[in-house]
Amino acid sequence: MFYETATNDHGLPHDPFKAIVAPRPIGWISTRAPDGTTNLAPYSFFNALSDKPKLVMFSSTGMKHSASHAIATGEFVVNLATRDLAEHVNRSSVPAEAGVSEFALTGLTEAPCRLVAAPRVAEAPAALECRLTQWFRPIGLDGNDSDAVMVIGQVVGIHIDERILRDGRIALDLARPLSRLGYLDFASTDDAFELRRPTRADAVPQG
Repeated sequence: MFYETATNDHGLPHDPFKAIVAPRPIGWISTRAPDGTTNLAPYSFFNALSDKPKLVMFSSTGMKHSASHAIATGEFVVNLATRDLAEHVNRSSVPAEAGVSEFALTGLTEAPCRLVAAPRVAEAPAALECRLTQWFRPIGLDGNDSDAVMVIGQVVGIHIDERILRDGRIALDLARPLSRLGYLDFASTDDAFELRRPTRADAVPQG
């Protein structure tokens, strides 16, 4: 099948777009508002952008609390969403009113960060302390701003629970990162394998 997204006439009961762009890592974003209240919410439009410098981004549909707090304070934290914390991650997506902390709603613990004022999730096995580098609304082909608010930050500090380390590496079978698939589906990383990246010496036509 084929369909043009201008009409989105796919004939299916649900839009398949996000099921194709999958799995997507979940950015579990914690922030502190200028008035001191805290916020925690998951974003599946999230990823790393660069290693040098270490840049990450999350995209909010509309100016939600995480984006507005990050923009106002210049800081946010990315907490590692895991299979063990999946129910907490899901509960933190509740559309709470401004000033209501999802930490309290989920029973999670606020832990202090070293370099930013926003708290991290104490129960999460890893967290990235970030400082805002830029934010903007991506544009479509028509040149108009989209509803999305993209927030980019540079990672200035990293927390890792040593219980997820094995032989000096983060063990995915211990961390079990959570990812978003399409529709209402999620997945955890329980099956991982290694592939050696090809070198120039491997660039020989086959057959």
